[in-house]
Amino acid sequence: MTDKLEKLAPWLFVVALFAIWEAACRIFSVPNIILPAPSAVWAAMVRFWWPLLTNSFVTLWTTTAGFLMAVGFGLLLGLVVGWSRTIYRGLYPVMIGFNSIPKVAVVPILVMWFGIGEIPAILTAFLISFFPIVVNVATGLATIEPELEDVLRALGASKLDVMRKVGIPRAMPYFFGSLKVAITLAFVGAVVSETIAANRGLGHLMTQAGSNFQMPLVFAGLIVLAIEGIAMYAVTAWLEQRMTGWAFRSQGSAGG
Repeated sequence: MTDKLEKLAPWLFVVALFAIWEAACRIFSVPNIILPAPSAVWAAMVRFWWPLLTNSFVTLWTTTAGFLMAVGFGLLLGLVVGWSRTIYRGLYPVMIGFNSIPKVAVVPILVMWFGIGEIPAILTAFLISFFPIVVNVATGLATIEPELEDVLRALGASKLDVMRKVGIPRAMPYFFGSLKVAITLAFVGAVVSETIAANRGLGHLMTQAGSNFQMPLVFAGLIVLAIEGIAMYAVTAWLEQRMTGWAFRSQGSAGG
């Protein structure tokens, strides 16, 4: 019974949230231009299903492309940074400074370089999502116990052997944990770019709807975006469980 309740809990919370939202809008007579009721949002989704579908595919494509670029670059840079404490200390302030720059300020530069379209959205998704991957991979490699490394070196293991057989497996839970953060950030980056300089995508659609005071359509776009984010997060969590299930099992047995 408890297991069934746990599986149903997310759906029950979502239904309760929409029920409270609908009731509040009806009881307090909230205008649609301020906060549309879920029924109005659903009506907008039915009416504008084709624009929502086509633009959601564009946003999903740009987000996925930027995210995959961030995974490849972040993993490679994380391995480089985590390889040596000297490199870690040298590059870390630079990465923090770069990550502190608001990516909204970078979008106009990308538009000047690549024009209006999907490329700025892909690059913005990449720029905003690679940092947590680098930090987590580098942290997983840099936190190898010095005693363990000394023992392996005494047994004849090279630096590369230590990284391949201990460091990289140890960093895998960190890596997949960072992917779940990075995928949500990638959606943020893609949509931010689409709202500023794009002719397709959910961000562009919501901007147009907002300028026409079609708030139900704006909220419909937000809900579609949330569904895409949840789906991508679920895929990443599934991969994490498949690739690093040993870490979860060891944590469970230790806790028991």
